[in-house]
Amino acid sequence: MLRGEAPPEGGGERRARLMWSGRLLVRRLPVLLIVGGVAFGVGTPAGYTAAPFFSAAPLVAAPLFALRGTVLTALAAVLGEIWVVLYRSGAAQDHGESVTETAMVLVVALSAVGINRIVRSADIRPAPVRDVSAAAQRALLPTPPERLAGLAIAARYVGARVADRSGGDLYAVQETPHGVRLLVGDVRGKGLDAVRTAVIVLGAFREAAEQERTLGAVAGRLERALRREGGRCAGAEQAEGFTTAVLAEIPADGPSVLRVLNRGHPSPLLLTPDGGLRELLPEAPAPPLGLGEMASRPDRPDESFFPAGALLLFFTDGVTGARDLLGRYYNPSGKLRGCRFPGPDVLVDTLVEDVARHTGGAPADDMALLAVQRPMGA
Repeated sequence: MLRGEAPPEGGGERRARLMWSGRLLVRRLPVLLIVGGVAFGVGTPAGYTAAPFFSAAPLVAAPLFALRGTVLTALAAVLGEIWVVLYRSGAAQDHGESVTETAMVLVVALSAVGINRIVRSADIRPAPVRDVSAAAQRALLPTPPERLAGLAIAARYVGARVADRSGGDLYAVQETPHGVRLLVGDVRGKGLDAVRTAVIVLGAFREAAEQERTLGAVAGRLERALRREGGRCAGAEQAEGFTTAVLAEIPADGPSVLRVLNRGHPSPLLLTPDGGLRELLPEAPAPPLGLGEMASRPDRPDESFFPAGALLLFFTDGVTGARDLLGRYYNPSGKLRGCRFPGPDVLVDTLVEDVARHTGGAPADDMALLAVQRPMGA
């Protein structure tokens, strides 16, 4: 089963870890406030009120969470206030004041839900830069044909909720003299710069997939294209520019054979007709494209059996990096194991919907998914 990814390492590691820890703490603050309110109500005399704790929780949740998370926080805050009032009902206290405090928490909770709707409405209005990058991203990723060389294919791209997290995810499917070749990747960075790099990667892939005999040679072409682009940059930009990618090949003369070359990307999943699931981990880790000078590239891709009726699923780290209200990462292998899907379109749609349920709304990072099925009898 997949495990949640750790906070980013490498350049700027300390800053990234602090930002990640800060975001996680802020997202847990509403829960801490409710727990603190209950503890305060239990541990203090009847003359003290825990209402400020319960009122603050939904107000903090409103700009951070989707509607479902805000409603659940508001409900928990109201129930927490009622529980504290009932717990103290045997103590000497002003019952009129208790009713007033409960009513105040209820009003604040309802107001928080309204604030959430206003904030989210503003969030989904695309800023001009996001408009341009999102449009460019979709132009780069046309819908692939539903059938190609006897294979059923489906792909989805879902943009990020936050403007500066859009752009850079890519996929491509191409029938070549060597079989059907596929690419799923994620360019480091976001926005128009990432879209520009994605253009370079996709252009190099479409040409190399037709001309090169092996996936290793295709990866080498992509590597050289990124190095040429990196040569136009300087300093940290040049050192940190890279693209994680998975290249795959289903030979025309052997559709039961699957070749996968992974360059630092989340591993694809193979779902068998009986509900089985296998994560196609690389035999030897390899660096992302653009960092080939840091480690030797694998000479040959990993080869697997691709049974009839099986589904092959590729995705970017917007899927595995999706977190719920408690900061827990989405686990696609755990969610999909034991499931059966009639086709690749149902698989990708189901996964997109499940990630949205997990996060309580649109993903914080964009994500691309590509699924391929070898039909029964093929």
